Amino acid sequence: MSAYPTPVPKPTNAGTGKSAIARTRSTYVNVRNGPGTNYRDIGDVRNNTVITYYPASQTQTGWLWVEQPGLAGWVSNTVISFEDIVTPLPVKPGQATPYDGKIAVWHWKGDVLPENTIDDVARNIKATAPNVNQVWVKISDATSRTGAQWQGYWDTKRSLAIDGPESIDRWVQALARYGLEFHAWSVPKGSHMEAETNILIQACQRPGVMSLILDVEPYDGFWMGGSAGIRPFMTRLRRALPGTFHIGMAVDPRQQHYDTIFPREWFPFINSIHPMDYWATFRRTPEDTLRETYEIWGNYGKPIIPALQSDAEPTDMNTAITLSTQRHQARGLSWWRLGVMTPAGWAAINTPMSSTPPTVTPPDLILSDQVIKPTDSGFASGSYTGKNEFETFQNTWGWTAQFKLTEPQTSKVWARWIPRITTTGKYEVATFVPGRHSTATNARYKINGVKGAVGEIMVNVDQSRYSNEWVTLGVYEFDKATTGAGTIFLNDLTGETSKEIVFDAIRFRAIVPPTGGGIPSTSFLSDGFDCPVGTETERRSTQVWPGQWIDASPFGQLYFIGTPQEAYHTGADLNLPRDADAHTPVYATASGLIAFASRLPIWGNVIIIRHDPLATNGKVYYSRYGHIEQMIVKVGDRVKRGQQIANVGNAFGRYAYHLHYDISPTTLMETNPEDWPGRNLARLQANYTDPREFILRNRPK
Repeated sequence: MSAYPTPVPKPTNAGTGKSAIARTRSTYVNVRNGPGTNYRDIGDVRNNTVITYYPASQTQTGWLWVEQPGLAGWVSNTVISFEDIVTPLPVKPGQATPYDGKIAVWHWKGDVLPENTIDDVARNIKATAPNVNQVWVKISDATSRTGAQWQGYWDTKRSLAIDGPESIDRWVQALARYGLEFHAWSVPKGSHMEAETNILIQACQRPGVMSLILDVEPYDGFWMGGSAGIRPFMTRLRRALPGTFHIGMAVDPRQQHYDTIFPREWFPFINSIHPMDYWATFRRTPEDTLRETYEIWGNYGKPIIPALQSDAEPTDMNTAITLSTQRHQARGLSWWRLGVMTPAGWAAINTPMSSTPPTVTPPDLILSDQVIKPTDSGFASGSYTGKNEFETFQNTWGWTAQFKLTEPQTSKVWARWIPRITTTGKYEVATFVPGRHSTATNARYKINGVKGAVGEIMVNVDQSRYSNEWVTLGVYEFDKATTGAGTIFLNDLTGETSKEIVFDAIRFRAIVPPTGGGIPSTSFLSDGFDCPVGTETERRSTQVWPGQWIDASPFGQLYFIGTPQEAYHTGADLNLPRDADAHTPVYATASGLIAFASRLPIWGNVIIIRHDPLATNGKVYYSRYGHIEQMIVKVGDRVKRGQQIANVGNAFGRYAYHLHYDISPTTLMETNPEDWPGRNLARLQANYTDPREFILRNRPK
């Protein structure tokens, strides 16, 4: 006999449903099959997803009926509120854009793509994301040394290079064969006005070029003409083009950068704004990034077409789509950039621009993580001078990295990372950029052995724009039978002087789509979560905290009250009486991959596990183990539930012996292993969950 009451169906007097954005107190809230916590949990509603709710169904105790694709049931109004979706405003006369109702992907240069022809690029886009309508192709740039150049100057893959009007014609014609539009984009400098505008005019006058987007950013290597140079530059450009030709402007949307690009001077000449809402790069949420975008640029008087980040978690990409289109009523979207999308990322990008709310894209399955640090056997480096040109330092995440000054003309050193490719398939390749000694703006990573590519693929990274984070170099297919597949080279030749270039870790993440790829969908699913301490017998008991283990600082409890360290606790502090927990084993709470394992300030040693999607709901969770000692796993290791990973420690004498253990339903732990929300209760609720309650709900069957 079931311990749950009989399910309560949707009331006959529920009335008409209303579409809204779900505003949940935490990342997820439970949906039940009846109006009360005693009814069965049948699924979750994620924050910032589109939902249909029925106001007339609300009970006296505050439960009401809600629906999402594949889910319908009851939710309490104590944990959810609803932001009604308003009817889009009509397009003002003269403010229609060529991006309305369209999805675009940005293309930087052929060198970063495995495809060898324009037809291959277009064919793969339409096969992977048939709802994509446009490709925005970079056509030109300029340097202080060489002046204005077609983009092919920086592109060694000649079959994809933009070298002039004839190249543009080839792109336009090839894309058209697959129902894709060609839109041009460029980085204007203003340092060689006549030469730069001549290239832009030639490009925009070609048949089939639908618009031009100017990338104007407040960084080195972008606009150098100052406020006075904008009017003559744009006047010359506008006079040569039809009055109806659309010119957009891509911008960094953050408040501190607004005045630095002189927006008032650009205003008379442009037709749309394309804010680069790269929330993961900014280390923020999609919601916060888009909120600031529309606060800063919403009154500028031009249509806003957000440029979204495609090398981000698919759940965040889904959130960005929902908020852009439903809350902020964006009429079109673009995604930066070709070459970095994972299979699940492409699935999110493929969400159609329509009134239909996006469905939540399941995450990619990660088969393995392989991290090669400068001290590992897969790394080698040397010099061409016969001298030791490198310096070393310990980065914030605890391992040793190398650096040196950049070279403007001839390289003096080289570094090489050789992975063990044991499975043929797709890999997301990323480099770690630390917070120190990374001031080079043109680090040139060369990826070898990419399946289908002719020669190496070169990806330029502006290291100066990152700090203690993984930066995606792209998603590539490697064949385990190919000698040297995945080998990465980097040298110190960046064309710069007095900058520092860092040679740090490279990560190879083997991924497959949520299903298929020749791998059974259940191979890398988590069967549940156990307590991370206690004997095997104790962990299998009915108690969540087994035996004599206690939680000295429960989740959400304020501690260090009245001191500068006062904070809400993010998890559990697990103890045994009289330091009996000292040096006892710590176990993986569920299966997954080690995402972090190193020493951090204040914390001592920390391990973070990115868990496999939970079999019951397909969601990915992270767990953190703080103050530990004798770590016996490393980044990239695959662990099973109940496998020992370390021992209980005391943060090298900073605290009494105990295990700090917390669980997050977001990627925050992976991007910021030492995160601590302090007194920010909303951030705590959004990024952490009560570990005791979570284990209680998700124990292995």
